[in-house]
Amino acid sequence: MSTVITVLAVVAVLLLIGLALAVRIVKQYEEGVLFRFGRLGGEKLPGFRLIIPFVDVMHRVSLRVVTMPIQSQGIITRDNVSVDVSAVAYYKVVDAVKSVVAIENVRAAIDQIAQTTLRKVVGQHTLDQTLAETDQINLDIRKILDVTTADWGVEVTLVELKDIQLPESMKRAMARQAEAEREKRAKIINAEGESLAASALGTASDVMMAHPLALQLRNLQSLVEIGVDKNTTVVFPAPLMSTIVELTNFLSREQAAAQELPAAARPASPAANGVPASV
Repeated sequence: MSTVITVLAVVAVLLLIGLALAVRIVKQYEEGVLFRFGRLGGEKLPGFRLIIPFVDVMHRVSLRVVTMPIQSQGIITRDNVSVDVSAVAYYKVVDAVKSVVAIENVRAAIDQIAQTTLRKVVGQHTLDQTLAETDQINLDIRKILDVTTADWGVEVTLVELKDIQLPESMKRAMARQAEAEREKRAKIINAEGESLAASALGTASDVMMAHPLALQLRNLQSLVEIGVDKNTTVVFPAPLMSTIVELTNFLSREQAAAQELPAAARPASPAANGVPASV
């Protein structure tokens, strides 16, 4: 009796061990690839799955999006500028069977092809294009990776340039270029302002020529503005040419009046009054 119980216990233990080896749990974000005696046996969907121990081998493949940083690459652009460019790629497995059968290590393969593609694409652009057209470069890299990884059952969803390191000499040159560009724009704006101011002053002078009192009113307004500061001394510029003309006219009138003065109004000489001239 004890022998039968022992045999049953051994059988039960063996069944439990076999069941443990046969049970596989495939998670929702995974997909199983089954091999039976080394031959492809098909795919296993998520859930509770049973396999034949020592006969079947099942590989679990994650279908989630994988973030893969692309390490910095020393690249020479088309205009012979050395830059260090790093990027990041996002990919996911869309065919679990191909990702297991077609290639040994998907992540390592994508990492290597991404590095070479990054150097190839960036090297075809100038430095200015690399800095300004990052979206187009990202799209070009993604297209090349999609074509290459399609046979591996992988889809590259996104590629983004993460960092672009420039040499210090190039940074200084770009800073000088930006400063010169700003100075140019400042001078252009200043010249445009001077042109507008000159045009406005020309229009104002035409108005003052047509209306002389406008100049006097402007002078009075200037006096009012100066008087706000309560200055004890006010130096006010007068119209120089008109002042000289008025002064010349005044002197001419005075001389003419002096010549037309009647002789009776002039003072009499000492001889005419009978006063002997002094010896």
